[in-house]
Amino acid sequence: MIEPDVMSRDGNSNETQKPKKKTRLGKRFRGFLPVVVDLETGGFNAETDALLEVAMVILNMDEDGTIFVQDQVHAHIQPFEGANLEPAALEFTGIDPYHPLRMAETEKEGLSRMFKPIRDAIKHHGCNRAVLVGHNAHFDLGFLNQAIERSGVKRAPFHPFSCFDTATLGGLAYGQTVLARACDAAGLEFNHDEAHSARYDADLTAQLFCEIVNRWRDLGGWDPNEDSASQ
Repeated sequence: MIEPDVMSRDGNSNETQKPKKKTRLGKRFRGFLPVVVDLETGGFNAETDALLEVAMVILNMDEDGTIFVQDQVHAHIQPFEGANLEPAALEFTGIDPYHPLRMAETEKEGLSRMFKPIRDAIKHHGCNRAVLVGHNAHFDLGFLNQAIERSGVKRAPFHPFSCFDTATLGGLAYGQTVLARACDAAGLEFNHDEAHSARYDADLTAQLFCEIVNRWRDLGGWDPNEDSASQ
C-alpha cells in the first residue's frame, strides 16, 4: 500500500514538495488539510449522473487547538454533455439544472475556481494536500474524482482515496449516523427546510466535524501542545 501522503495524484512523490513548517492545523492531521465537501447530483452513479452543485468549507485552527470554519466556496454546475438526470433526484434536491438564474459554470470552471483557495490554504498551513471531509464521504469523493477526470482539471488538491467521514465519526461520538440526528446530538440546530442544498449541508457537516474534533481534544485525546502530533 502506498503511504497516502507520499504519492500524489499524478504519480509524483510529494516528499520533495513537503514544506518546512506546518501550522497547528497542518500538524493536527499529519500534513493533511481537512476540507469539508458536499455535492448535489442528478443521481447516484458518479460515472453517468450529473454533478449539479458543489460547496467546500475551508477550516482553520486557533492557538488553543480549536478547529473552526474559516470560509466557504460554492458553485452551481452545468450538467456535462450526455449526463443522466434522474427525476427522483431532482425532485429530492429541488434543483432545476437549466434554470437561467442558477448562473451555472462548467465542471472545469467551477472546480478550478474553488480549488485555488484550497491550494492557498494547503500552502499556508504547510500541508501536503487536502483530504475530503464529508457525510458518507466516499459518495462525494467518487463524484468529485469523476468530475476532475472528466473535465481535465489540473492540480487537483484532494487526495484521490483518503477521506474523513462524519457519518462514521458521528456514530462514534454520538451514536448517530444521520446528519440531522448527529447535529442534534452535538447541539447544532439543523433546519430541514434548508437541507439538501450543498452550501447548507457542507456548513452543517463542517460544524459537526469541528464539534467532534474539539470534543476529542477536550477529552484528552489530542494534546495541541504535543510536537509529536506533527510526526
